[in-house]
Amino acid sequence: MDEGKVHPIASNSGEKLGAIAMPANVIRDADGSSRVILSEPTGCTAEVLLHGGQIVSWKNERREELLFLTNKALWKAGKVIKGGISICFPQCINFGSPEQPGFVRNRLWSVDDSPAPLPPANSRSTVDLLLKSTDDDLKNWPHRFELRLRISVTAGKLTVIPRVRNVDSKPFSFAVALCSYLSVSDISEVRVEGLETLDYFDNLLQRERYTEQADAITFDGEVERVYLSTPPKIAVIDHEKKRTYVLRKDGMPDAALWNPWDKKAKAMPDFGDEDYRISLCIDSSSIETPIVLKPCEEWKGRQELTAVSSSYCSGQLDPRKVLQGYQY
Repeated sequence: MDEGKVHPIASNSGEKLGAIAMPANVIRDADGSSRVILSEPTGCTAEVLLHGGQIVSWKNERREELLFLTNKALWKAGKVIKGGISICFPQCINFGSPEQPGFVRNRLWSVDDSPAPLPPANSRSTVDLLLKSTDDDLKNWPHRFELRLRISVTAGKLTVIPRVRNVDSKPFSFAVALCSYLSVSDISEVRVEGLETLDYFDNLLQRERYTEQADAITFDGEVERVYLSTPPKIAVIDHEKKRTYVLRKDGMPDAALWNPWDKKAKAMPDFGDEDYRISLCIDSSSIETPIVLKPCEEWKGRQELTAVSSSYCSGQLDPRKVLQGYQY
């Protein structure tokens, strides 16, 4: 593959008639790394690194960046970049904390040349990524697996579908999370709705189990929690930008929230001192109860992110519109 040249990825031969798939392009940079660019007719785009299968950009039709990516990222082999969307598998040691991401985020993925058929969808740009376990991986985790990611961009929506297949001769169990760093104006102006009254593990308090008492979650200090048995829809409301992120998920019952706040941010070499103010990490995850797969079985999850203009009433967002009323 020539450096800097754009190479179209072949369209999926299993795609159903009537679906209009937009082209995805894979680019090899001068340093030898590869990334995939997705785009659709309204102008929404996404950028995916083959290293780690990590989504490092998602822009809306106005070319506004919706994902956070630290400007202190260490672009080195074997380094996980703080930001974007990445997968944690097969273990999330700190209950989904991005500090313990699982080894697949340090592997080079490939574009899947024989993905499963796509369901009908107009004006979608999609890439299918594949990671197969190697003999070296068995030293980290003694099970053979295939891990697939389908990443799709449509107007106003970013969809990630992870799939895990057991290609071993014995069952195995695993945890999984999609860690999504959202770009926000000011974390002190952000609230999360949909997690009220739920139990959660607090990593800052010896992973003790608590019940959320607040009507909505706001931020005035470090947060590292895993909420359990969460609803399929969660809203992240940015009052200053008048923007609401709606996260829909399936197959991943838990949800983690992470923000390091000022002291820990300054202690991390790959995270800007003020980055905590403009980011929030929210995970779709399955952590409390491990997923078990027998040989030849496959698990599939799904996460959809949309960004919509917030609707206000007396200065406050109507959560019913966010959590129940939006249709896509």
